[in-house]
Amino acid sequence: MTINCKGKLIDLNTPKVMGILNLTPDSFYDGGKFRKEKEILLHIEKMLSLGATFIDLGAYSSRPGAEEVSTDEECKRLLPVIELILGQFPDALISIDTFRAYVAREAISIGASMINDISAGFMDMSMLDVIAENNVPYIMMHMRGNPQTMQEMTSYDNLVRDVILYFSERLSVAKSKGIKDLIIDPGFGFSKSLKQNYELLNQLDLLKMIEKPLLVGVSRKSMIYKLLGTDAQHALNGTTALNMLTLQKGANILRVHDVGEAMECIKIHKQLTA
Repeated sequence: MTINCKGKLIDLNTPKVMGILNLTPDSFYDGGKFRKEKEILLHIEKMLSLGATFIDLGAYSSRPGAEEVSTDEECKRLLPVIELILGQFPDALISIDTFRAYVAREAISIGASMINDISAGFMDMSMLDVIAENNVPYIMMHMRGNPQTMQEMTSYDNLVRDVILYFSERLSVAKSKGIKDLIIDPGFGFSKSLKQNYELLNQLDLLKMIEKPLLVGVSRKSMIYKLLGTDAQHALNGTTALNMLTLQKGANILRVHDVGEAMECIKIHKQLTA
């Protein structure tokens, strides 16, 4: 199971880590933490040195109830940072967390390697065309509504079945446009109650029937800290526990804030399955 990033084949049969860099002032965990060039580059260097294969940049917070950000503002936050990172780390594989086709096109044009879309193309119908034209890997996440409305849309006949049907439809559309490298993300914390997040997690292995690489992002999310009665700052232990479980259930990419701890999970998991 491989994907092609800028001419480099990445083997996802061995799980990989995607390190997160939020460029938003209102992200739920590290909003506003990385603003100066030196801070950004030191953080990128740390994540790459610890073993991150991908770096995921986001300039629009998708936390529940997040404020709207204009396309111009998203680009203003994002594009200079892509150039900054690639100027220092030219081989870095940068993923762009955006649902806007224009932002995706601009980011790819200056060196981004893949697009991570929380809406799977539903929030901008031009997105799939941009992906097809540029032949980059595309991560499609399960979500209903948008970041402002998603937590009001948690009614399902059968959660896991509905998620699988959602991906079947979106993958069919993507394939019809000639998109080759597709990754699915079940969208923990998006359009799902706390109980539903764990229901989905418990049956995560069923998503392997889709036969696409599986990205999982549970890092420091409220499904962890609300259950444990703490906050995002103290949710690393819970994150590590869930990361190991998702690896056992077939995760190919862990999207995380804490790269070193995630790499340790992968190393232990590899030993268990050797």
